Amino acid sequence: MSTDQEQGPTYGFDTLQIHAGARPDPATGARQTPIYQSTAFVFRDADHAAALFNLQEVGFIYSRLTNPTVAVLQERVATLEGGVGAVCCSSGHAAQIMALFPLMMPGNNVVVSTRLYGGTVTQFSQTIKRFGWSAKFVDFDDLDAVKAAIDDDTRAVFCESIANPGGYITDLDSIAAIADAAGLPLIVDNTTATPYLCRPIEHGATLVVHSLTKYMTGSGTVTGGVVVDSGAFDWSASDKFPSLSQPEPAYHGLKFHETFGPLAFTFHGIAIGLRDLGMTMNPQGAHYTLLGIETLSLRMQRHVENAQRVAAWLEAHDAVEAVTYAGLPSSPYYDRVEKICPRGAGALFTVALKGGYDACIKLVDSLEIFSHVANLGDTRSLIIHSASTTHRQLTAEQQVAAGAAPNVVRLSIGTEDADDIIADLAQGLAKASA
Repeated sequence: MSTDQEQGPTYGFDTLQIHAGARPDPATGARQTPIYQSTAFVFRDADHAAALFNLQEVGFIYSRLTNPTVAVLQERVATLEGGVGAVCCSSGHAAQIMALFPLMMPGNNVVVSTRLYGGTVTQFSQTIKRFGWSAKFVDFDDLDAVKAAIDDDTRAVFCESIANPGGYITDLDSIAAIADAAGLPLIVDNTTATPYLCRPIEHGATLVVHSLTKYMTGSGTVTGGVVVDSGAFDWSASDKFPSLSQPEPAYHGLKFHETFGPLAFTFHGIAIGLRDLGMTMNPQGAHYTLLGIETLSLRMQRHVENAQRVAAWLEAHDAVEAVTYAGLPSSPYYDRVEKICPRGAGALFTVALKGGYDACIKLVDSLEIFSHVANLGDTRSLIIHSASTTHRQLTAEQQVAAGAAPNVVRLSIGTEDADDIIADLAQGLAKASA
């Protein structure tokens, strides 16, 4: 379904989340996108095979690279995000490596926000060192510090639109301006917001990554990730990105940016990223995610409505020291909601309890509707004590910087009846405070 005015009408989000990228199956007429559970696809003839392998023709070769079910998902997410293309992969963590892979060489660094999911902090502070890459962690509210952290070896700037776990909202426009002035791509993790609440490309992002595992699928059934390309970055403007601007030996000297223009990053992600890293999304996972996206706007509306009510109730509770929800007038990020996330501040935030670490553990163990799991973005309300789980590998200082101090629990507010969610928290806090 085209969004180009010259080719047809421009459709609204609710229409695109159902139709973008999908057509009735030409072989059977099936209305729902089939699960193409096939590892390989037959070539018409030897010339067709050669053209596909030379990147002279787009088509399906092998499901590590491309698959018809996954292709529909890629087009749908790219459309919803306002990008030109997307590459799906096996998880959100895989998407982060896929996003950095074409940009980085040994000795390069990425400037990243201190307010990131704990697993991302570990990936960036520890794991990427094995590639010879490094990360510089900076408070992204300190714009001068962000500018100062960028050096000649920096190849990207990375942040989350709504940061996990605290629900902090990043001033994307200001960060994008800094990245643009330095000739660098801005990569934004939009998992917590989804394109329904925030479209980072409209605020200057070059690439958008998601853990599709969360709100996009919405039911806690499969893992998945995606990298969306804005198509707006000039990869040949400097010599910083040779993987995209210089001849590629594996394809007889083809230059990705020269050959594919705005789709250079997307083609590289498939032809080299998936080919060699193998972080493939399976077609059944893509199918579940497509089904979830069909109701994305409806779910996000309820998530936000519930989160607003629950956060306000918690803020007024005697056992609560603080609530980080950006949708509350008391939040320092309240003014950013209308600018960055005009449809609402999401449904993820943290709650600091006056009773400290022990009260947090008692609350987690006392709740009945809330599930104690290492996930977010489910239709079910979820809770976790980040300091003892998802952020356990971090130092005490890193935990505090990431919004996961020992006296803090993270809530992911689901789509249940808001009164039931509040009643469950009321009885849990009573036991935690006893």
